[in-house]
Amino acid sequence: MTKIELNGEQRELVEPISVAALLEISGYAGRAVAVEINREIVSKSMHAQHLVRDGDRIEVVQAIGGG
Repeated sequence: MTKIELNGEQRELVEPISVAALLEISGYAGRAVAVEINREIVSKSMHAQHLVRDGDRIEVVQAIGGG
């Protein structure tokens, strides 16, 4: 079991997954987002390769347009 914190909420994952998969199951797929893991930005080009690990603190920020 992998325990993480996503946007301040504790979550448990049954297996290690990629950032891309985490975004998919969390409802962020296809959205313009920035991902920070343990205070370091994970570039969009690395979302499919970067695995979420036990104890990671993840922040997902969605870009919102407006004026």
